[in-house]
Amino acid sequence: MVFRLGTWEADRHKEAKVANDKNQECNGRAERKSEEPKEKIPQEKARQYQLDVLEQAKKKNTIAFLETGAGKTLIAVLLIKSVSDDLQRENKKMLAVFLVPKVPLVYQQAEVIRERTGYQVGHYCGEMGQDFWDARRWQREFETKQVLVMTAQILLNILRHSIIKMEAINLLILDECHHAVKKHPYSLVMSEFYHTTAKDKRPSVFGMTASPVNLKGVSSQVDCAIKIRNLESKLDSIVCTIKDRRELEKHVPTPSEVVVEYDKAASLWSLHEQIKQMEAEVEEAAKSSSRRSKWQFMGARDAGAKEELRQVYGVSERTESDGAANLIQKLRAINYALGELGQWCACKVAQSFLTALQNDERANYQLDVKFQESYLNKVVSLLQCQLSEGAVSEKDTKVAHSESDVAHDGIDADDIEEGELPDSHVVSGGEHVDVIIGAAVADGKVTPKVQSLIKILLKYQNTEDFRAIIFVERVVSALVLPKVFAELPSLSFIKCASLIGHNNSHEMRTCQMQDTISKFRDGRVTLLVATSVAEEGLDIRQCNVVIRFDLAKTVLAYIQSRGRARKPGSDYILMVERGNLSHEAFLRNARNSEETLRKEAIERTDLSHLKDISRLISVDTSPGTVYQVESTGAVVSLNSAVGLIHFYCSQLPSDRYSILRPEFIMEQHERSGGPTEYSCKLQLPCNAPFEKLEGPVCSSIRLAQQAVCLAACKKLHEMGAFTDMLLPDKGSGEEREKVDQNDEGDPLPGTARHREFYPEGVADILKGQWILSGRDVCDYSTLLHLYVYSVKCVNIGSSKDPFLTQVLDFAVLFGNELDAEVLSMSMDLFIARTMSTKASLTFRGSIDITESQLASLKSFHVRLMSIVLDVDVEPSTTPWDPAKAYLFVPVVGDKNVDPMREIDWDLIEKIINTDAWNNPLQRARPDVYLGTNERTLGGDRREYGFGKLRNGMAFGQKSHPTYGIRGAVAKFDVVKASGLVPGRDARDLQTHVDLTRGKLMMADTCMSAEDLVGRIVTAVHSGKRFYVDSIHYDMTAENSFPRKEGYLGPLEYSSYADYYKQKYGVELIYKQQPLIRGRGVSYCKNLLSPRFEHKEAHEGEAEENLDKTYYVFLPPELCLVHPLPGSLVRGAQRLPSIMRRVESMLLAIQLKDIINYPVPVSKILEALTAASCQETFCYERAELLGDAYLKWVVSRFLFLKYPQKHEGQLTRMRQQMVSNMVLYQYALSKGLQSYIQADRFAPSRWAAPGVLPVFDEDAKDGETSLFDQDRSLAESQRGMGRCIDAYEDDEMEDGELESDSSSYRVLSSKTLADVVEALIGVYYVEGGKNAANHLMKWIGIQVEFDADEIACMTRPSNVPESILRSVNFETLEGALNIKFKDRGLLVEAITHASRPSSGVSCYQRLEFVGDAVLDHLITRHLFFTYTDLPPGRLTDLRAAAVNNENFARVAVKHNLHVHLRHGSSALEKQIRDFVKEVQDELLKPGFNSFGLGDCKAPKVLGDIVESIAGAIFLDGGRDTTVVWKVFQPLLHPMVTPETLPMHPVRELQERCQQQAEGLEYKASRSGNLATVEVFIDGVQVGIAQNPQKKMAQKLAARNALAALKEKETAEAKEKSDENGKKKKNGNQTFTRQTLNDICLRRNWPMPFYRCVNEGGPAHAKRFTFSVRVNTTDRGWTDECVGEPMPSVKKAKDSAAVLLLELINKLYS
Repeated sequence: MVFRLGTWEADRHKEAKVANDKNQECNGRAERKSEEPKEKIPQEKARQYQLDVLEQAKKKNTIAFLETGAGKTLIAVLLIKSVSDDLQRENKKMLAVFLVPKVPLVYQQAEVIRERTGYQVGHYCGEMGQDFWDARRWQREFETKQVLVMTAQILLNILRHSIIKMEAINLLILDECHHAVKKHPYSLVMSEFYHTTAKDKRPSVFGMTASPVNLKGVSSQVDCAIKIRNLESKLDSIVCTIKDRRELEKHVPTPSEVVVEYDKAASLWSLHEQIKQMEAEVEEAAKSSSRRSKWQFMGARDAGAKEELRQVYGVSERTESDGAANLIQKLRAINYALGELGQWCACKVAQSFLTALQNDERANYQLDVKFQESYLNKVVSLLQCQLSEGAVSEKDTKVAHSESDVAHDGIDADDIEEGELPDSHVVSGGEHVDVIIGAAVADGKVTPKVQSLIKILLKYQNTEDFRAIIFVERVVSALVLPKVFAELPSLSFIKCASLIGHNNSHEMRTCQMQDTISKFRDGRVTLLVATSVAEEGLDIRQCNVVIRFDLAKTVLAYIQSRGRARKPGSDYILMVERGNLSHEAFLRNARNSEETLRKEAIERTDLSHLKDISRLISVDTSPGTVYQVESTGAVVSLNSAVGLIHFYCSQLPSDRYSILRPEFIMEQHERSGGPTEYSCKLQLPCNAPFEKLEGPVCSSIRLAQQAVCLAACKKLHEMGAFTDMLLPDKGSGEEREKVDQNDEGDPLPGTARHREFYPEGVADILKGQWILSGRDVCDYSTLLHLYVYSVKCVNIGSSKDPFLTQVLDFAVLFGNELDAEVLSMSMDLFIARTMSTKASLTFRGSIDITESQLASLKSFHVRLMSIVLDVDVEPSTTPWDPAKAYLFVPVVGDKNVDPMREIDWDLIEKIINTDAWNNPLQRARPDVYLGTNERTLGGDRREYGFGKLRNGMAFGQKSHPTYGIRGAVAKFDVVKASGLVPGRDARDLQTHVDLTRGKLMMADTCMSAEDLVGRIVTAVHSGKRFYVDSIHYDMTAENSFPRKEGYLGPLEYSSYADYYKQKYGVELIYKQQPLIRGRGVSYCKNLLSPRFEHKEAHEGEAEENLDKTYYVFLPPELCLVHPLPGSLVRGAQRLPSIMRRVESMLLAIQLKDIINYPVPVSKILEALTAASCQETFCYERAELLGDAYLKWVVSRFLFLKYPQKHEGQLTRMRQQMVSNMVLYQYALSKGLQSYIQADRFAPSRWAAPGVLPVFDEDAKDGETSLFDQDRSLAESQRGMGRCIDAYEDDEMEDGELESDSSSYRVLSSKTLADVVEALIGVYYVEGGKNAANHLMKWIGIQVEFDADEIACMTRPSNVPESILRSVNFETLEGALNIKFKDRGLLVEAITHASRPSSGVSCYQRLEFVGDAVLDHLITRHLFFTYTDLPPGRLTDLRAAAVNNENFARVAVKHNLHVHLRHGSSALEKQIRDFVKEVQDELLKPGFNSFGLGDCKAPKVLGDIVESIAGAIFLDGGRDTTVVWKVFQPLLHPMVTPETLPMHPVRELQERCQQQAEGLEYKASRSGNLATVEVFIDGVQVGIAQNPQKKMAQKLAARNALAALKEKETAEAKEKSDENGKKKKNGNQTFTRQTLNDICLRRNWPMPFYRCVNEGGPAHAKRFTFSVRVNTTDRGWTDECVGEPMPSVKKAKDSAAVLLLELINKLYS
């Protein structure tokens, strides 16, 4: 050891000398982290001494006693590996537990073990929330991990709750095991669990320490021996150390010790006294403010319990008295800083406390914050004024050295000896004071101690790779010293940070700690100021300087902090106060003890001669008093009971005004002559199952407290408030774990994202084997008995279009008779804009038919449906499914004959026997066959092996000169070559047909013109089908071809004949024939959804539009006549929609019969139909009602059934009974998934009997979107119109299919759960409570119970007289307008948890019931009042009426708040503010606050409204009508659809979506104000501030909306001024699209956009774009530059508009 005293200089060359030692440079634990953490660490070789210790550890339990830095962790790692390998041989999995004393070590050691072993390592500490884990979660950890690194407290907790057994652990490693003394968790784990386990089942133990004795010092060798022996017996191990120190010295260089002395600080009495004075004041204030404050009860002891609570369960709490306690701590810290560091530092400390407070978000509603602030302000001003006066000492004479002089004289630090500092100068608070120049030391502004520290640091100015740690005793010093260094220019070479531990008011989160340490490792920080947290085990890079600013408290700390200086040639500097004897004694003692210890560990004194055995602890295996749960083995002992009770209280439901905690009342029992004894009375919060408990008489205060808590734990477990694991029962089975996602990250059942395939249900009544017969035509004997139902259609409204009324009638044949309810139902079919049809079925009687007749009917049915549904099937081969058996048959108009004759047999025969069916162009999908279907051009997704034509001879696809590649083009020769159309050589045909004879030459026949009208023709060149509307004798193929409207280019075709020639390569022969005027045959549509907006105003327009795009003119010679009459097809196109409704109706009837309660079927169908069907009804309204009713019934059931459980448990149990997840399981168990209608009906996906759909994504409903009009120029030039239905949806909605099977659809499990609620709602509406309860019972929700059970449960409450007298019942009951039978209920309803309970429970349980009953009643009221409101608005209404804000305003309006019994002044203040706000609100004109008031109500106010409802419900004999009678007037005026405001945030969002604007909110916080800004397309349009962020967002959105509306009105006004009568061009959204289309049509390249300018600040960027286009005939156009716009899209649009105008000018 080297001792040097007095002045000294760091040896800058030491490093050089040592650097050439080739030995492995050890940095103990830090080895694991290489300088560049990225590289993998080279596997470190174990040194000999490490292997020696390892050998012993393998044989027996060992404590490794090695210096810090000797690499103990490596030994532990090797031991883990060896144990694991041994177990592996027996095929067992190892579970090793590695315990550490401090949280930061958890992360560090886990990392090391992971890297070293590659095992699965879990790490756990309190801040990860393990206290709240249940056994299942832990079990998972035990199964998946091999090593668990945790703080000892966590292991203790899980052992106590019996989540793990000691036997399950194979290896127990205790890091820093010298802690295993007294009541430290290490010690408790060993004594409570290790020593109580049978010897053969105990885990192996390995302890690691730098010094087995953790005391101030060791007096003698014997003393030392006893301590070591005690530790050994506690850990059941033997100490092992290294006999030969040489090898260790080689690896672990010992730093040279240097002692630096400093002068004692001058005392600043007056300041100290003033601050002390303040402490006393605060204590007084706290006492007076806090009710029965803990200061009086248990004095410091309760604080001990609180400490334990924080340690054990990480719970911290706050009231005003806590505020006081907190403040006193702060004042003491300031006082300490004043004495140890000087006034300048103390002032900094006070300021930092103050700013921390002001930035605290809770500041608004925590009284303690305000209270602290006032005092801290005083302190700051006190310290500050002193500093700025600029004190000058008596030694005025030397002041001549002004600061600048000294600097020039360049006095070197070394010249100034310790004693002769140049004297203090005037120092102002803010100036940078350089200490060398001599700060205000003499004046006590900075203490000599701080000064000498700064001098020491300066010596290292030029050391390269300088790293130092300064150890201080108190957190204050650690926090303030870096600030001091930062202000001194001479210390600018240092980068400094603090490192402090966890358990204090300035907690440093582990992540921050890790961060600081990693910065220190890589040199971003070079100096750490640390509390004791850095002494022990933290992996901190070797340093070359360790300074003990405050001397270590124990030998251990002395050894450990020295071990931090691990670089060869480091310094260990101890700062000692000159002449302080205790300091010197400590140093002597420490050095001796270390030697003694080492000697003892090697030589082991023989202790057998000791007389006084009492100093050796015997391990006490008889446990203290414990309560153990038989079933699980969980234990609570005297040691853990207090913490457990505190934890239990912290888990009770509470808000921020009431801090729930147990209270202890001590009683002394004086015995004459005997020792004083104590007993303790425990009082739990008012929502615990019991309130008071007397404890037994014990010998000490602490014991009395523990004993009563133990008894309470036992009682709570018996009452079911604790689970068998002795954890607070959260009211859940074991289901708490489930979040929205399960382990694999899939969405959970019950959520909307969780979707599955379910088979589509078909009603049983449709089953029929008969459909399979009719194959063997010869058999005439068997007759089949079928039922005929005719389809009756009644038109509503009118239409000029004759085709809508010319339809044939049909009947449907069923095998069974249908339920009468199906016949009574009529459905609306939306056929056209101005007309709809009511369709219904009528029973016509039954028929008997032969198999051959059936065969014809089946054949007809298939032919018809294959054309209607566009599916190519052959009647002879198509599969029939007996699950869905019915047939469509045409009927003759004659109604009064017998049903057999009603069937139009002639038509059937005619159609099935024609040979036209052999021509593929006459069957389904001719366009696919020809390859002219537009979809087939872009890589055909509809290839069903039909496209024979296109393979081989067909398509060298060349873009057409006039139309580009988009046109549907089939070269006609292909069609000819296929032989589908008879040869067209002019020679074979009479070229001069006498056209006057009314005959037309069709493609394959000659036909009379009259017969053609009303038929369907197929165009052979395109495969499209058309209804023939009329024959135009005045037009022939030589007429000129019409231009497309608005088309500017040159004429493309001279005549119709020219068009067909150029486009299809068809040379027309009969150019003189009249043209046929036809209309496209549309796809089969879904007629059940209202597709047309009924806009009366535009009716005329709509008609015009239809006329405009109506007709196509076709040369007859290109048409094939189709076998099916037009009116037949049009009638058949309605059948799919009709049958879909009939099928769903039959399913609903089937479900109704299963449930077995009379309810109209149409209502059940409504409950089974999702909104995604887009029909005229859906389940959402019913679901709203059912949801509220279900919540209500379950709440009532739970409330009455479990009088012991608190609101938190009840809420969780309710959640478990009514959550979507549970309802979803119920729905599945009852098979509801097959009854639900969840998809919009798409005929193309619908399976008719014998005609199964072909699946492809595009065959939606063949409906085209708005922009299809440009898609095919040829079509539009021929003027073919389609009904436009703009419903295009790419998202997969419920019910949409991805797969190829018709009978499956996707349902989200939320839909299933919703349907259950909707059914409850429907049954409730139709049959009241009984019906709803019947349904719930059927589903499986058990809420029934016996009346007598309830009767005995409802005990009248016994409220003490004194309290009854204190409540003003007259006014309260007057305000409610009801007399209570049991007034106790009313008292309970107005009692808040913050009120000290005196036999009255708080309102939480009543609030639970009241909340549900009000929700139910209000929802019911809204549901029945507004019967025609759409579900979305109804939901909004309910949300506005049933919410806390609204209820709070009701409470204030009827003065209920004045009766609230509570005990929190913070709450009092908030209510006062709120009442004032509400009164201001009411003054605003036209203001209604339904859910949108500007101030947030204290939740308590809304709660009492609910709890009063609960009380009325119970008091009125559990009758909801009584509640409604009281509440209807209270809630008046109730929100109505007219007064319902939209939430500004939502309104703004919807507006921005419509306008396609980008909306974003930016929130920031300063102090306790949140600021929210609204940006639209990057421009700020609104801003607001409020303490609550939600509220600020709402106000900001409201301001933004107001600003936007203002801007809009201004713009509108400008517009109207500008263009007096010019019609506004409404639709500019698609300008770029229009431009692109023009380019495509004219075969130009796409337009060329370029960004001309982009500027403005980040939040308000503006873009300017220009555009030009390269026209084929005129070259490039001029460049058009648009306006500056906030988004690129808009900027491009702006340019495109200008270019369009230009093109119009050029080409018009």
